Amino acid sequence: MSSSSSSICRPANFHFPASSRGNYTSVFVRLPVGTKERSFATQFVKNKARPDLGRVQSRRMLGLITAASGQAAVSAEGKPELLIFETEEELSDSLAEYAAELSKKFARERGAFSVVVSGGSLIKSLRKLAASSYVESIDWSKWHVFWVDERVVPKDHSDSNYKLANDQFLSKVPIPPGQIYAINDTLSAEGAADDYEARLKQLVQRDILVMGSTGFPKFDLMLLGMGPDGHVASLFPGHPLVEENSRWVAFIKESPKPPPERITFTFPVINSSSNIALVATGAGKAGPVGGAFGAGSTTDRLPIQMISPVDGKLAWFADKAAASML
Repeated sequence: MSSSSSSICRPANFHFPASSRGNYTSVFVRLPVGTKERSFATQFVKNKARPDLGRVQSRRMLGLITAASGQAAVSAEGKPELLIFETEEELSDSLAEYAAELSKKFARERGAFSVVVSGGSLIKSLRKLAASSYVESIDWSKWHVFWVDERVVPKDHSDSNYKLANDQFLSKVPIPPGQIYAINDTLSAEGAADDYEARLKQLVQRDILVMGSTGFPKFDLMLLGMGPDGHVASLFPGHPLVEENSRWVAFIKESPKPPPERITFTFPVINSSSNIALVATGAGKAGPVGGAFGAGSTTDRLPIQMISPVDGKLAWFADKAAASML
C-alpha cells in the first residue's frame, strides 16, 4: 500500500469516522470469503503487518487495513490496533493464540511470563487457552498470574474475581499454585492494597517482575475487559482514583458498582505494561468502544481512553457487536 493509494480498504457496509482515523495504527476485520479485499489483506498480512502476530492475522484477521500516514500498516508502540471479529468465538480463538505467542516469547527471553487479568466477561474469552492443544503446548510453569483489580470479599464469594478466574480458567491449566497471586482477603480494603503492592515489590526484587523505565512494574501481558460505562479495572468515570499517579495499588471503599470495597492497579501500572489486550464483546460495550476511538457523542473522558502504554503495545479485541458504533 503506497501513500498515494487510499489509506482505507473498506469492506461493504463498514465505516469508521474520519475523526477517529488518526488514532489507529492498523485495523483488521473479518470479511466474507471470496471478496477482493480478503485476497489483498491475506497477502499483505502474510508479508508484513505485524510479524510478532503474523500467525494470528493470517488465520483470523482478514480485511480492513489502515494507517494514519497512508503507508503500509505496521505494529507501532504507543498506538492501538483494533482487531474486529465477526463473532465472540473467533475473538476467543485469536485471543488464545495471541496469549500463547507472547507466553512463548517471554518464557524464552526471560524465563517468566507475568500475566494480569481482570474479571467479568474477559475470563470467558480466555476459555480457549484451556483447550488440550494449549494445555500441552504452553509452558505453564513460567506463568505468574495477577489481578488488575479485586473485590474485597472471601475467595469463595460469588463476587470474587479470583473465584471467577479459578472456576473458569485457572483450575483447568497447570500453573503452579504459588505463582497465582490472589489478594489477602482477610484484610481491609486499605490493608489488602498495601499488602498486594508490597508483594509486587518483592517480586521485582526477585526478578519475577521487571521494573519499567517509568518506575512502575512492567507486566508482560495485561488482559483487560471494560464496563459499559467505560470503566477499566476498578477505575470509574469521575472517580478521583483515575488521577492517582504514585501508588501501584489503590483501594476504593465506595465503588459506584457493587461490591463497594475493592483494590485496583492504578493507571501508571497499567500503562507501564509491555502488552495490553483490551477485550470488548457485545452491544453493551459499543458506546465506550466508539468513544475510545472518537465515534461517541460524549465529551467526557472515559477511563478506557486513559489506557496508553508508555513503552508497550495496545491491541483491542472486539466482536462485531462491540464495534458497531465505529
